[in-house]
Amino acid sequence: MSSMKIEEVASADSTQRIATHTHIKGLGVRDDGTVIPIAAGLVGQEAAREAAAIAVDLIKAKKMAGKALLMAGAPGTGKTALALAISQELGAKVPFCPMVGSEVYSSEVKKTEILMSNFRRAISLRIKETKEVFEGEVTALTPIESDSAQAGGAQAGYGKTITHILIGLKTTKGTKQLKLDPSIYESLQKEKVSVGDVIYIEAGSGAVKRVGRSDTFASEFDLEAEEYVPLPKGDVHKKKEVVQDVTLHDLDVANARPQGGHDLMSMMGHILKPKKTEITEKLRLEINKVVNRYIDQGIAELVPGVLFIDEVHMLDIECFTYLNRALESTLAPVVIFATNRGVCSIRGTDIQSAHGMPVDLLDRLLIIRTYPYAQGEMKAILKIRAATEGLAIEEAALDALAALGSHTSLRYIVQLLTPSAILARTNGKPHISTSEVEDCAKLFMDAKSSAKMLAEQKDAYLY
Repeated sequence: MSSMKIEEVASADSTQRIATHTHIKGLGVRDDGTVIPIAAGLVGQEAAREAAAIAVDLIKAKKMAGKALLMAGAPGTGKTALALAISQELGAKVPFCPMVGSEVYSSEVKKTEILMSNFRRAISLRIKETKEVFEGEVTALTPIESDSAQAGGAQAGYGKTITHILIGLKTTKGTKQLKLDPSIYESLQKEKVSVGDVIYIEAGSGAVKRVGRSDTFASEFDLEAEEYVPLPKGDVHKKKEVVQDVTLHDLDVANARPQGGHDLMSMMGHILKPKKTEITEKLRLEINKVVNRYIDQGIAELVPGVLFIDEVHMLDIECFTYLNRALESTLAPVVIFATNRGVCSIRGTDIQSAHGMPVDLLDRLLIIRTYPYAQGEMKAILKIRAATEGLAIEEAALDALAALGSHTSLRYIVQLLTPSAILARTNGKPHISTSEVEDCAKLFMDAKSSAKMLAEQKDAYLY
């Protein structure tokens, strides 16, 4: 019986969705600011991690809004991993918006419009309201139906409609039975509410919010991906401070989207995939005025998040000029850039500059350097990745991969892990051994070997 319970609640999502940086859980920094050499999925890069930890403290203290960081280093030195670690340290309450430099080039919308919409995605408005709510653990949930079919035999039983919902809510103080409007039933289904869940229903709007599973059920299963919450205190019917987070971009879109009429063109607009629309500067200024008024009245609080722009050298001079102005705005997030370029041309010009960025923008940035990993650090990263992917690997095979990585790249040897595991399984071995690593290295070339071969056999290829 217990095995069935485990099977029923075990989620395959978390075990199957393994991305490049799934193993990153934070910066791995102690409370005193010192770095733990191997922690939270990160290995080495002590100076970069310490600098990133200071940036996290500044962001949390709201003393870095409108400022920017640049992660600069060779490919595969952990720039994106550091940015994601910063996001993990900040937690879900601080918005984190990732994008790549090439994302700004769109046929539908101006480059500057995409930059600004991402800027505003990374800024959240936290609105606090005191609302009248019904809150508690669901003890009963019964939709009451009526047979709306016309009398006439064969059709009876069809066309049943829900007239109202009976719901029981329990708190530490007692239990209440509520009779609710049928329109709330759809909200309950959307939130996937079942008996034993803790919910609250807004008395005015009828909006339903599922908070989590009551912690009285916490030991029901051996495996559980559920979030447990305590039984609410006080009365079922009460006044409650509701906190809602909405990004400035969401506000822009909600106010820019036409509500439409009932004519043919409006109907077609609903059927066809809507195009991206540019939000005017005038609309944004109006929204900013409302946002500032809410902040002054104490109704809302601004939460500047993080905008991460990878491959920033892909931006052109027009984007860089726009970023210079956008960073000075009163409503600006923390911007983290990342690039693996040295001295190269600024896109759209013939000017050579460090990291392919204009000097005036570079002068605004705090630059965090990342350095190539040593062989021992590569081995530690491989061990973490193997554990994350659920692969069994011998120590000698790890040494062989790390040695291979010292003259190829970290990305290449990490990519060899899964093919090596497939070869080991084909050979009937429970672990990846050195022979599988050597076989994979012969089957798959790394970038440097491929480039060398192209140089040696250039006459055999078309140009």
